[in-house]
Amino acid sequence: MLRERLALYLDLIRWNRPAGWLLLLWPSLSALWVAANGWPGWHLLAVFVFGTILMRSAGCCINDVADRDFDRHVKRTAERPVTRGAVSVREALWLGAVLALAAFGLVLTTNLAAIVGSFAGLAVTLIYPYAKRHVAMPQAVLGVAFSFGIPLAFAVIGGANLAWQDLSWQALVDVVPMRAWGLMAFNLFWVLAYDTEYAMVDRDDDLRIGMKTSAITLGRYDVTAIMGFYAIYLGGWWWMLSEAGLGWAWWSALVLAVLQAAWHFSLIHSRTRVGCFQAFRLNHWLGATVFGGIALSYVLR
Repeated sequence: MLRERLALYLDLIRWNRPAGWLLLLWPSLSALWVAANGWPGWHLLAVFVFGTILMRSAGCCINDVADRDFDRHVKRTAERPVTRGAVSVREALWLGAVLALAAFGLVLTTNLAAIVGSFAGLAVTLIYPYAKRHVAMPQAVLGVAFSFGIPLAFAVIGGANLAWQDLSWQALVDVVPMRAWGLMAFNLFWVLAYDTEYAMVDRDDDLRIGMKTSAITLGRYDVTAIMGFYAIYLGGWWWMLSEAGLGWAWWSALVLAVLQAAWHFSLIHSRTRVGCFQAFRLNHWLGATVFGGIALSYVLR
């Protein structure tokens, strides 16, 4: 029985589908390297890697509880543990809470600025599942959640000396520079790109049940918009890091990322479920390419 429950919990947190937490991890690590001007140390690397896995897993629990009445009408999600009743709502919420607390425990090993910022990140994580009922493009809300590791990365580096007696809104603003917010804003467009590809897989089902997604809102302009989102993301990161002194490795990574985006166009232009889902799953390689270019640039400086 214990083995069966563990298998269900692992299915609930999408343990066999790491693309989700990798999409969250790569921009966070990229920002961490930029904020630290290179290697950030094993401690911060462990905090961000394991914290990302834990928070993404907690988010899956929250999302599946919120969407359980909708997921049973969607082919791809009908067999999720909460949806089919294999895991109760209470179990899923308890598991999500334990995972989120474990992630918070990691944040407690950093500094005050990161601790305060983590509450804002948690709030966005809780809001996202319900945005799909009311927001025409809920992927924008997901973009904020999946990009929040960027200002947190700058907070753990820049807020090392922030004390409780110095805590204020202005102090928190000073800890996180405009470069961090710019990278976060442009990263949001990458999330819009890959999550619209994801939404295109379920568009017919979502239309039938009344769910709001960017794929539905964009309609026949979906593919054009996705390519525009990729262009804004990559162009924006190039602009925000143009004065960071990164070398040929960064430029090479940008070229490779552009080529990957063009490959995604070949997968999604016919709007097939298989092609759109494959494009979504391949996005973590694009994020890894951007991070690799940044990290290698600091090594070669």
